[in-house]
Amino acid sequence: MPKIYIKKPLGGMVIRNRNAIKDVVITSSGIGEPSVYHALVVIFLEFFAWGLLTMPVISTLNQTFPDHTFLMNGLVMGIKGILSFLSAPLVGALSDIWGRKFFLLITVFFTCAPIPLMAINSWWFFAMISISGALAVTFSVVFAYVADVTTVEERSRAYGLVSATFAASLVISPALGALLMETYGDTLVAALATAIAVLDVFFILVAVPESLPEKIRPSSWGAPISWEQADPFSALRKVGSDQTILMQCVAVLLSYLPEAGQYSCIFVYLKLKMGFNSMEVAVFIAVVGTLSISVQVTLGYLMRVFGAKNTIILGLVLEMLQLLWYGLGSKSWMMWAAGILAALGSITYPAISAFVSIHSHPDRQGAVQGMVTGMRGLCNGLGPALFGVIFYLFNVDLNDDIMGKPDDSVQNENNKYTELIPGPPFAIGALMVILAILVAIYIPDKHNEIIVNRSSSEKKRASVDVQYEIECGNKSTSPLAPLMRSDSMAQL
Repeated sequence: MPKIYIKKPLGGMVIRNRNAIKDVVITSSGIGEPSVYHALVVIFLEFFAWGLLTMPVISTLNQTFPDHTFLMNGLVMGIKGILSFLSAPLVGALSDIWGRKFFLLITVFFTCAPIPLMAINSWWFFAMISISGALAVTFSVVFAYVADVTTVEERSRAYGLVSATFAASLVISPALGALLMETYGDTLVAALATAIAVLDVFFILVAVPESLPEKIRPSSWGAPISWEQADPFSALRKVGSDQTILMQCVAVLLSYLPEAGQYSCIFVYLKLKMGFNSMEVAVFIAVVGTLSISVQVTLGYLMRVFGAKNTIILGLVLEMLQLLWYGLGSKSWMMWAAGILAALGSITYPAISAFVSIHSHPDRQGAVQGMVTGMRGLCNGLGPALFGVIFYLFNVDLNDDIMGKPDDSVQNENNKYTELIPGPPFAIGALMVILAILVAIYIPDKHNEIIVNRSSSEKKRASVDVQYEIECGNKSTSPLAPLMRSDSMAQL
């Protein structure tokens, strides 16, 4: 029997092969056909719920671990990130068999599972945050969903929209959460966040259509999964096979390691070290989030004007400057300057993803993107832990009694350094980004000839990273396909 290739799953579409005995029908169980907008709503609701808890979590963290706030924050987020890195490829592989919708439901549920525990027991709350990393990989499945429903040309813009939606969810939610916390207490905020999380789960159940074709149950659900598909280090072992990809991965490692650490602690740092109050932190998040949205939606224009490689370098330079401001700054206005630079520098990783897409053969998109995002996923685990340990080594740890004031009670050699460099991890991170800039400068910047001569048939709406081959009723996937799912850009 002739092979039938399904490259674009759409609800209700019938894909025919003239010589095939029967048609393959793709059905949808949500509202409308699967689209990027379904994924955007899922991301927005999930992180809006967590955004409400930004201030309550900082307060709870400081009360639970008053002597080692930054260290414990780094360890909690580090464990979560490492578990996410280890589980993301397996979740991606299973989603290729059981469908995106099911795993959107699972990942959103486990990401939001710790929320109600904040009002019950803080130790359970932070323990659950760490453990939830094993299945809290919503972005992995969301990027897979987006890849299913977009063309190659649309994908960079779609990924930018996902990142912008993530930023948009944090524009007003921290301020709203801070206001409710000061007025009604933490319990009401936790209850509201739980309700929004439940709404997100309900939206997935009712409104989100499946982006993959309906499975032939005996073969689909019983399809084997190879260790290569589930191995989180599979992509990393292939990094050295291509010099260009190797240099890109090194740049990602050097730049995203400090960025992941910064994401995990910056709000805690502003409140406990820089003396920001809850509302100031909320306003800070709103302003930076709004600027990030504006920058990311103009990514396509920036790449047309400056080129992909120069856009990456520009983003890295902005990241280096904002890390220096965070590390050396001791005044509120310096933190604001650093925040603005952070928003402008948010173009770095989407630009790297676009660069990889442009300079790679269509048949290697999944493997190449998997190598880069696998490196980034590893940073999501190591970055927070690294920052927490550095804060601990330099004795940058405060409690509510001395919030925003110098720590005069501890006399040791480290205090001499923190007087000059209030945020040592940020300063060390800036040095790492400088190395990333040097690496990025030498990345080859020429188009793959095969990409230039891409045939019109390859421009059809398709999921590049996953090609479904149905032959005699059996589906098989490339072992490298699920590696696209290993991105885990979301940090609490």
